[in-house]
Amino acid sequence: MNKSIQTVSLLLGMCLLSPLSWAQQKPTELKIGITTFLSGPASVFGVPAKAAAEIVIDDINAKGGIAGVKLNASFIDEGLGADQMLTEYRRVVQDQGVKTMLSAISSGNCNVVAPVAEDLKVLNIMWDCGTEKVLEDKKFRYVVRTQANATTEMVATVIYLLKTNPDFKTIAVVNQDYAWGRDSWEIFRNALLTLKPDVKVVGEFFPKFGAADFSTEVSRLSALKPDVILSTAWGGDLDTFSRQAAQRGLFKQSKFILPLAESSLERLGATLPDGVIVGARGDHYFLHPETKDDANHKAFIQKFKAKTNTYPIYSVYHMAQALYGLKAGYEQAMKTNGGKWPSTEEVADAMHTMEFKGYGRPVKMRADGQGLEDQLLGVTKKIAQYPFPVIDQIMIIPAFGVTTPIGQKSPEWVKTIKPDLLEQKLKIYTTN
Repeated sequence: MNKSIQTVSLLLGMCLLSPLSWAQQKPTELKIGITTFLSGPASVFGVPAKAAAEIVIDDINAKGGIAGVKLNASFIDEGLGADQMLTEYRRVVQDQGVKTMLSAISSGNCNVVAPVAEDLKVLNIMWDCGTEKVLEDKKFRYVVRTQANATTEMVATVIYLLKTNPDFKTIAVVNQDYAWGRDSWEIFRNALLTLKPDVKVVGEFFPKFGAADFSTEVSRLSALKPDVILSTAWGGDLDTFSRQAAQRGLFKQSKFILPLAESSLERLGATLPDGVIVGARGDHYFLHPETKDDANHKAFIQKFKAKTNTYPIYSVYHMAQALYGLKAGYEQAMKTNGGKWPSTEEVADAMHTMEFKGYGRPVKMRADGQGLEDQLLGVTKKIAQYPFPVIDQIMIIPAFGVTTPIGQKSPEWVKTIKPDLLEQKLKIYTTN
């Protein structure tokens, strides 16, 4: 055979290789893109998550990466706004050839990114956003979420409230006016009224995302005097609202429920009094009663504190969980395919069936791409060891039973939950 015929044969053979064959060739590195808030009021939430990503990636790479392949991350600022973020998302995927993305914090951004990722055939791990609708409204192959959604978080919060404070009569809400604020209130309200139908909702307030002044809402709440005030706000919005509410004495007037306030405790310092119900959007807490003495968890806390001079918050744990979930997805896919470097599709499929662990309890992934994650809730308590409140009277509520079954829609499903959810016996952990 002459050289020209050999060349043609070689080229023909290369053309006949399937895309899967190309995908299974082990790369020199695994490029991943990560979106997080690096500017704006939500950066108090997103910047620590970036630090966590850098720590975890360094740890994974120091131990050989994923099957010898090291991770290389680039970051996109969600603070640019949804349109610009999506432009950057496409650029990273199409110009840099990135096939794995961790996106996003904002529920609005997750709703935007998910169908784009599916069209681009990019594995997209929703590493923090809470809206339940994104996976209930459409079936995705390439989009998964490695933590709970709003339904699990809100139903668990209702359970904690009713198990610890069952006798209140009125409630009001102050939530951010976007997907998360609206969706989380709808779920909470429906679940609450199902389990305690005599409760009266006396006020619903939805200030704009990033608001700097809550004086109108605080004044209305002062006049209404609800027994309970709920806010699922987070980041700078929650901090600002809490400070202004404290200045006007609202914490003395009403019982507050702040399901995302674990992330604000250190920043708020002495602002929150004892007894405020707080959640951790999962079982994420540096004083987690079951994992605080775990060697890996302690080492992570030490590295994070050395890097940022703060303690890790739930966005930090969500980021770490997503990266460990990604690693587990690759390992599960290789276990299934005989040890070959997997395609994006194989990893995505594996991440719909596996179980993995971050720094809390294990997370089980469902066929719809939704992670099942237990929920840690408690009340604020000041102790001498820290200049900010810790979480006391902790309950960890199992995800099973408070998560919408596959194929159902959360707003309607929560109307069918049964009172026996309140009868489950849960251990209460005291923080000293």
